[in-house]
Amino acid sequence: QVQLVESGGGLVQAGGSLRLSCAASGRTSRNLAMGWFRQAPGKEREIVATINWSRGETSYTDSVKGRFTISRDNAKNTVNLQMNNLKPEDTAVYYCAAAQYPTSNYREYRSYTYWGQGTQVTVAS
Repeated sequence: QVQLVESGGGLVQAGGSLRLSCAASGRTSRNLAMGWFRQAPGKEREIVATINWSRGETSYTDSVKGRFTISRDNAKNTVNLQMNNLKPEDTAVYYCAAAQYPTSNYREYRSYTYWGQGTQVTVAS
């Protein structure tokens, strides 16, 4: 079992920044990848960014490229999402997730076994 706890959400004006953190505990040694997803009201959950836990390779959805940065600290078992130049369309509940099974597609939410409770990000225009 892996427990994930997100923090850092809140209300920010458009153009502002937030930093989300996800603390992982439990059997984290089996983590292959970590991801940040988001879900806005009435919309499906979508990928934001992923990071390979051992190699550190990252991927981003097109709408956040150049604005968001995902990073990890293996020693502290944390994954962060630095969000800059936020836009109202970034408003959503953001979820941290951990994948422990190999797959060719870590951008798919079905590839993730463990999920955090989510943290609300609201960007005011």
